[in-house]
Amino acid sequence: MKKISEILREQGLDAGAVTGLDPRNGKKKLRLNIIALGDVGTTMLIGLRLLGGDVLESIGICDLNEANLSRLEMEMNQIRYPGPEEARTAKETAEIIRKSEEHDESEDAAYPMLPPVRVIPQEQVCDCDVLVFCASRGVPAIGAKGDVRMAQLETNRTLVRQYGALAAEAEFSGLVAVVSDPVDPLAKVFVRSSGLDARQFRGYGLGVMNARASYYAERDDRFSAYLTEGRAFGPHGRDLVIANSIEHYDDGLSRELTDLTVNANQIVRRLGYKPYIAPALSSAAISILLTLRGQWHYSSLWFGNKDGDGAFLGIRNRLTDRGNEFEDLMVEDALYERIRGAYMHLRELE
Repeated sequence: MKKISEILREQGLDAGAVTGLDPRNGKKKLRLNIIALGDVGTTMLIGLRLLGGDVLESIGICDLNEANLSRLEMEMNQIRYPGPEEARTAKETAEIIRKSEEHDESEDAAYPMLPPVRVIPQEQVCDCDVLVFCASRGVPAIGAKGDVRMAQLETNRTLVRQYGALAAEAEFSGLVAVVSDPVDPLAKVFVRSSGLDARQFRGYGLGVMNARASYYAERDDRFSAYLTEGRAFGPHGRDLVIANSIEHYDDGLSRELTDLTVNANQIVRRLGYKPYIAPALSSAAISILLTLRGQWHYSSLWFGNKDGDGAFLGIRNRLTDRGNEFEDLMVEDALYERIRGAYMHLRELE
């Protein structure tokens, strides 16, 4: 039996390499900007608009397609509850947003606040508290074989470096959320190209893998323990580690459930669709909001040194006022070796 933090110690690191920094900078409501509004970014935006009023002051959208931005600014701000807010003047609405932390829960505020969506020019994209990277080039076509996530690494690397340079120039001090595939290697590229503290970054790909494992666990009694005892680790794709149970780990069942989870996206592709809805909501919108609320969720954290030697490892964690905290579970040797193997492979990716 070993604790997961043993991976850090093997690299000559301690938990301080992961913890010790809260990029929310003491703010309770944050300005979030999204880079690129394709299928994933748009679906995530819907989730953030509907669910994020308690922690988001506003949502900025930035994309090369100006027509798409104009359309989304209109449509997103036309999603609203049929409450008294609709009768308020623009000035009154702006005042409510400004004083949102003090907004009372009286009868005229029975409906949740929905953060306003605004178009942001590229030169101002880093003027926020949370920067969400959803840009992607060369999304594999329907019918593509193999690990379609890793196929995007080379094409997306240049995009990440471009925005890494912008974040460096702005001396960005907030949270950077990487959603584009492959999440964990691209987060590493972003860190290196920006020169920012790696503890500001998270990769958001593991949430949907946990959701997919849960989906199969609900449909096959052999995997049912996962719903209450299981965990997900590692990357969004190859080398994913699904543990059927932490307390009663079964390596055979866990590997079978892992295979089902990894290949779930291919089933959707064979039906003729790109599998972006569940990732955009489970991995991105829901997980990002849980991060900002300080709640437990799945995302990847930096397991490495300040010089950029290491990797982002997906694990259940939360953000506290003391920085990142991850579940440092005591796990069976077989499970530990699977997690360690995933980490070592991620380290090799540049």
